[in-house]
Amino acid sequence: MATFYFSALGHMNTRNTTAKERMLKKIRQALLQKRDNPHADFEDSPLYKDEEESLDVTFARTFTEVSGKFVYCDGEISVIENLILLAEELKITKIHVWEPSLQKFLDQYGFPVYKTPYHLESMEASITTCEALIARNGSVMVSNGNAAGRTLSIYPPVHIVMAKASQLVMDVKHALKKVSEKYNGELPSMLSTITGPSRTADIEKKLVLGAHGPKELYVFLVEDRF
Repeated sequence: MATFYFSALGHMNTRNTTAKERMLKKIRQALLQKRDNPHADFEDSPLYKDEEESLDVTFARTFTEVSGKFVYCDGEISVIENLILLAEELKITKIHVWEPSLQKFLDQYGFPVYKTPYHLESMEASITTCEALIARNGSVMVSNGNAAGRTLSIYPPVHIVMAKASQLVMDVKHALKKVSEKYNGELPSMLSTITGPSRTADIEKKLVLGAHGPKELYVFLVEDRF
């Protein structure tokens, strides 16, 4: 009877083992077994091919491919001239700028902007700086580490980013390294990458721009100070 009892118990345990437990047992056994690499001749290949273009050209191409609008400025005067042309083209006057460095720059040329977080309901556009421009996929990395915070990158229908050539990097990992160096290893609590204007195709698979953020995204790239 004792022999039969243990045999039956063992049989019952086998039957009561779940599919998950059997799968985990197979995985454990496989991990304990050492086997030769079945792909000894396999060579690691990069995820992306090497870019032959310069960072600025690569970014301009990938950024426009995701419906961004790229403006190259060869100096401060060019920045102001292009801002005036854009404001006239879009017929906008209520432009918010909260970062002191940008305010000081625009004040030098008498370009009128809103400098305080009031009248948000009538905001037509914003001008901000950024943390980095990612050439690989045409993205703009922003954070809440400056006075513009998160609001000016998502609230207005038009977002204008002022960036320097030194902020161009190839990949996200390089952008994160740049941000880490800037803030001495203490990353801002909010980091985000913006890839073109806000968009969605949730409703009837029709692409709609500006559903969850700016409908238009501009990058003014300039070799200058801000």
